[in-house]
Amino acid sequence: MSRDAPIRERAAFDFIRYGSVWEDGDVLCEALAPVARGGRLLSIASAGDNVLALLTLDPAEVIAVDLSEAQLACLDLRIAAFRVLGYAERLEFLGVRPSERRGEFYRRIRQPLGERGRRFWDARAELIAAGPVHVGKFERYLRAFRRWVLPLVHSADTMRTIVALDAPESQRRFYAERWDTWRWRLLFRVFFSRTMMGRLGRDPEFFAHVEGSVGDRILDRTRYALTEIPLRTNPWFQYIMTGNFPEGALPRYLRPEHEAAIRARLGRVRVVQGTVEEAEGRFDGFNLSDVFEYMSAVESERGYGALVQRAAPGARLVYWNMLAPRRRPEGLAGRVRELEALARDLHAKDRAWFYRWLRVDEVTA
Repeated sequence: MSRDAPIRERAAFDFIRYGSVWEDGDVLCEALAPVARGGRLLSIASAGDNVLALLTLDPAEVIAVDLSEAQLACLDLRIAAFRVLGYAERLEFLGVRPSERRGEFYRRIRQPLGERGRRFWDARAELIAAGPVHVGKFERYLRAFRRWVLPLVHSADTMRTIVALDAPESQRRFYAERWDTWRWRLLFRVFFSRTMMGRLGRDPEFFAHVEGSVGDRILDRTRYALTEIPLRTNPWFQYIMTGNFPEGALPRYLRPEHEAAIRARLGRVRVVQGTVEEAEGRFDGFNLSDVFEYMSAVESERGYGALVQRAAPGARLVYWNMLAPRRRPEGLAGRVRELEALARDLHAKDRAWFYRWLRVDEVTA
C-alpha cells in the first residue's frame, strides 16, 4: 500500500496501543488555558488521560476523537471510574496502586460504562486485572526495556539513585559520571531504533514519513530529560524506571487537586470515532497529539487546513512532532501565527520528553 494512503488504511487500530497517554497534560493545559474556559475543545482521545486533564480548564465541551475503538474504550473506562469510584478506589482500579479487587470495581462501573465500553472490556477481564494504565502495546514495550535492557546497562543501585534525583545540577553530574556509558548509548539506540519501535512499541507505518536515525534522535531528547528536567517528580520517567506512576509523580488527571473539577465536568465530554477532520462544529482549542506525523507532507497540509476552517478566531492548535517535522503550512501564514517562543518555553519543561518539537499555533483570522 502507498505510504501516502491515509493512516487508517495503513495501521491497525483494533487493540490498545496506549494504556496511558505519553504527552504532558500540564504542558498541554498551559498552552490551551487562554482559550479553553467556556470554549469548545477538540482532542485526540488516546487513552483518555489528557481529555480528562482538559476538563480542569473549565471548557464548555471537549470532543474526544479517535480512529481506534479500543482507545475510545479506554476513555469510556476512565469516565465511568470517575463517576462511580472514590479517589483511592480509582487509583487501585486503574493500576496505580496494587489491588486484588479490580474485577469487583469493574462490576460496579460496568453499567455506566456504556455499550461500547462493555462490549470491549467484558471480553478482556485479564486487562482489567492487570490495571488498565499498563495494558497498551507501548507500555509492554517499555516494560521490556526496564526488565531486559536496563539491567544490562546499570546496577540496581544506580537505578535506585537516579529515580530519586530532583535537581538538574545533580542530574547532570550523575549522568556524566555514572549513567552515560558506551553500553547505555549502544543498547538504547538498538532498542529505540526504527525497527524495534515499529515492531514492539508503535506501528511501522507511524515511521513512514521519518528520515534519519530514530534511536539517535530519541537518545538526544532522553539526554536532555535526564539532565535538565527534575526526575523524582516526572511521571513518565518514573513509569519507565519503576513500572508505575508513584503518587508523588502522577499525571495531571490523577492528581487529587483536580479530582473535584474533573468529576463535576464529566458530562462535558463527547466521544466521536473517526478522524479529527470529521468532528463537527467550531473549536477554540485543539489537542492534536502527534497526528500530523503519521501523514505525508501533502496530507498533513490538507488536514491542517481543514482544521483551521473549523477554528474560531483566536483558537490555538497544539501538537507534537517526534521525528517527522510538521508545522503550519506556509500558505496559511496570513491566517495562523506560530507562537514559537511559547512553544519553546513549554517544550523545555515537557516531562514526556520523547518529542523533538512542540508546536503552538494561533488562528488570527
